[in-house]
Amino acid sequence: MTSKFADRLTALVAERRSQVCLGLDPDPAKLLPGIAVEPEGDGSPAQLAGAAVAAHCARLIERVGPHCVAVKPQLACFERLGPPGWEALAAARLAAHEAGLIFLADGKRGDVPVTAAAYAQALVGSTPTPWGEVPGLGADAFTANPLLGRDALEPLVAGCEAVGAGIFVLVRTSNPGAADLMDLPAPAAPLHERLAALVDELSGRLLGEGGLSGLGAVVGATEPGHIARLRELMPRSVFLLPGVGAQGGDPALLGAAFAPGPAAALVSSSRGIAGAPDPAAAAEDLRATLWEISGA
Repeated sequence: MTSKFADRLTALVAERRSQVCLGLDPDPAKLLPGIAVEPEGDGSPAQLAGAAVAAHCARLIERVGPHCVAVKPQLACFERLGPPGWEALAAARLAAHEAGLIFLADGKRGDVPVTAAAYAQALVGSTPTPWGEVPGLGADAFTANPLLGRDALEPLVAGCEAVGAGIFVLVRTSNPGAADLMDLPAPAAPLHERLAALVDELSGRLLGEGGLSGLGAVVGATEPGHIARLRELMPRSVFLLPGVGAQGGDPALLGAAFAPGPAAALVSSSRGIAGAPDPAAAAEDLRATLWEISGA
C-alpha cells in the first residue's frame, strides 16, 4: 500500500506552510506557569504529576499547534510517571489529533523480531486477543533504533505498512556522543552511511504517491555537515531533524534536507519552544525560517 503517512504529511505541510515539530519532553518540576490541578483518584504524587503534565501538554498544543504540523512526545518523560503518565500521553495524543497534528511517538524502539512486532502493535497497531482486539497508543509514527539489524527493523516496517503509519530510523543523532559510534569508519564508509543505505533499501515499502517515503530518518540538526551526504543516500525519506534550540542546532543550516521538497523534513524543537517566554512566537519564528530555507 502507499504510505498514508507520507501523503498526509505532504498535504499538511502545504496547508500550514510549516515543517515544525513540537517536542513534548515534560518535566513535572518545570511546567508552564499557571498549571494547577485538582486532586483526582487517589491524590497520589503520580496522579497529580500525571494530571499536571497532561494539562501542560494540552496548553502547549493549543498555543503552539497552529504553527506546527506535528508533535513529538518523548515517551520516557511520560512513562516515568507510571500509569498516570500513560494516561497523560493518551491525552496528549487526543489533543494533537484534535488540533490536526501528526503524533510522532519518540521511543527509539528496537529489539529482536518478536519483540519488535509487539512494539509496532503497541505504538501504531493493535493486539489480537481471545477477548477481542486491543488498540495500542494510536500514534501516527514512531522512532526506531536500527542497531539490531535489518531483521529487527522488518516487523516495525511491516506494522507501519499494515496501518499506513510512519517510522523514523536513527541514522545520525543529535547528541555529541553519536560520533563515538555513528561516525566510526567502516570498510567503505562511516556507520551512519551504512544505516542510511539500509533506510533507503527499505524506503520503497512506505512510499507515498508524491514520491516521499514514510520510512524516514532521524538526522541531528547539530551536525549539519552530514545532511547533504545523507540526503544523497536517502533521497525519498523524510528527515526528522532534532537538536534545534537548546542543543544549539541552527535552522538556517538545514536547507539540504529539503532538497526533495518542502515536506521532506520535519524540524523538532522541545525546550527551544516550550521554554521560551512566548512559545507561540518561538514556534512561528522557527516556522518562518524553515519555510524560507525550504525553498517553498
